[in-house]
Amino acid sequence: MMQPAVFFDKDGTLLDDVPYNVDPSLMRFGPGARQALTLLAAHPFALFVISNQSGVALGRFEHSALTEVEAQLHRLFAGCGATLSGVYWCPHHPHGGVARYAAMCGCRKPAPGLLLRAAQEHRLDLAQSWFIGDILDDVEAGNRAGCRTVLLDNGNETEWLSGAQRVPSARAADLHAAARIVVRSGGDGARRAPSREEAAR
Repeated sequence: MMQPAVFFDKDGTLLDDVPYNVDPSLMRFGPGARQALTLLAAHPFALFVISNQSGVALGRFEHSALTEVEAQLHRLFAGCGATLSGVYWCPHHPHGGVARYAAMCGCRKPAPGLLLRAAQEHRLDLAQSWFIGDILDDVEAGNRAGCRTVLLDNGNETEWLSGAQRVPSARAADLHAAARIVVRSGGDGARRAPSREEAAR
């Protein structure tokens, strides 16, 4: 059986946005995140974090520093009674100064590569899955992977570049509101389009 998933962007969505942070002690849940994870833990979704980490390519920190970041994410999820099934990083940036990571790639959002990889490795049903993020690059990555998407209206999207793949299935004020949309749309994995009210938010 293939499983539905909820994918979270990390910075500005799941966690407060601390630029280029790899210090676990500075990792704090964003608004509604704790309640969202507790709610989703009661439903049959696998939970994943999908994050661009261009700080590696830009020389802000070593790729190895993400190991402890991932460990702290697992601890934060467990503190909410939730299981983090996987974390997927893109360390690339086309203008990076670290040659190994200074490249165009298929994994840097808005590309869908990390979601497709997670789906293959964990037998996920992307058509029954959701991507929740705070900018339209997250929405595009989720839509291109075949997921439904929720955009958090928290002020982090500032460019508003339009496109057919950049229209979210729904909008929410915080992560708890987003999780309620996901659950109402089929917490048992059954697909239901968001209501007109949900999609308008």
